[in-house]
Amino acid sequence: MPIDAPETKTVHTRRVACDGGEGALGHPRVWLQIPEDTGWVECPYCDCKYVYADKNT
Repeated sequence: MPIDAPETKTVHTRRVACDGGEGALGHPRVWLQIPEDTGWVECPYCDCKYVYADKNT
């Protein structure tokens, strides 16, 4: 059975919170900081990738 690719979300702030988005089936809320040099960060629990929208502007 194939595994779905992790979700990618475009955000407009460099600090984001991730809780897995599944309510009781999610994970503990973590705060992630998007570095200026990469423009993205991945959640260590669910591998969701957060991309800073203004990286290339």
